[in-house]
Amino acid sequence: MSQHSILFIGLDTHKEFVEVAYIEDQYGANAVHYGRISSAKAAIKKLTKQFQSKYPNATIHFVYEAGPCGYWIYRLLTSLGHYCYVIAPSLVPKKPGEKVKTDKRDALKLAKLLKSEDLTPIYAPEPEDEAIRDLSRARETAMKDLKDAKYQLKALLLRNDINYHGNANWSLQHLRWLTELILPYPSQQIVLQEYLQTINERIARLKRLDNELEHHVKNWRYYPVVKAIQALRGVRLLVATGVVAELGDLTRFEHPRKLMSYLGLVPSEHSSGGKRHIGAITKCGNTRARRLLVEGAHTYRYPANISTDLQLRQEGLPKQIVDIAWQAQLRLCRRYQRLMYKGKHYNVIVTAIAREMIAYIWAIAREVVLVPIDPKLRLSRVPA
Repeated sequence: MSQHSILFIGLDTHKEFVEVAYIEDQYGANAVHYGRISSAKAAIKKLTKQFQSKYPNATIHFVYEAGPCGYWIYRLLTSLGHYCYVIAPSLVPKKPGEKVKTDKRDALKLAKLLKSEDLTPIYAPEPEDEAIRDLSRARETAMKDLKDAKYQLKALLLRNDINYHGNANWSLQHLRWLTELILPYPSQQIVLQEYLQTINERIARLKRLDNELEHHVKNWRYYPVVKAIQALRGVRLLVATGVVAELGDLTRFEHPRKLMSYLGLVPSEHSSGGKRHIGAITKCGNTRARRLLVEGAHTYRYPANISTDLQLRQEGLPKQIVDIAWQAQLRLCRRYQRLMYKGKHYNVIVTAIAREMIAYIWAIAREVVLVPIDPKLRLSRVPA
């Protein structure tokens, strides 16, 4: 091989093994199936050494599909000085007639597509960022589990024609009323007590995760961005942390339209010839970040106003960020009312507001200066 040649290696990763294939950067070169290796770190390191010894002057590029195994292979290979790309499975080109799928074919296909530049790598978060994302998702899971437990208890009461006539469900008065209930059969009373105990346990679990999330976010490198975008209406700590944890570095997008497209908030289009058809949003990209933005967009149905809570969140922030937040509130509140006046569906309105919200979040993130950290100096980057 020549001095400046490149070697493309496709990895089909699994829990216990990795299928490997490679292809040289030469015209007419065929992809070669290397074989199957263990998914242990030692086996991955041995693989890289074998290719380095066989192709000493080549630059090695690895590629594999994102999956439940995470990003540890990406971090290991980049820490060893090699190029590595993580690909979304939904973005891998597939021929309509392809009906045979095997691990060997997948590895060969990845290597060939990487050579032909037909793959678009996804953003791989840093280990610290992924840890905050796991904590944010765990808090959301705890909230969902709590809601499910409450639904089960209310279904039990509904089946027995027991109604609560108080002001608010799940208030202290409501919980006291539940503890005083006496059902006609002992077996049903046991079910009621188990449901109540489950709800109390999940409430305590949610409080613990809320406290931990608030504590760890303040020590996060993206906390200045999280604090800054809370200047926007409808973006509190949970929404801000969730959006930044899911999207990572927002400044990697050159234009807010690219960020809108990344989140799947832009309309789909099917045009041909003289006909142009605009459909529903694409719903590509990160589902959780898109849902958090839609939740925050509901607050713009009210007139523009700086509430006490919003004023407290804006205290200590630079004037440029506060001005962007006020400009966003004026525009989005007017746009919400204008779309309502036109008779647009409620879901269409909040989606349009969410699409513009991420543009203002992008603008605020560009105003925040973060201290750059050399990834090579992090302990998480040192190979085990």
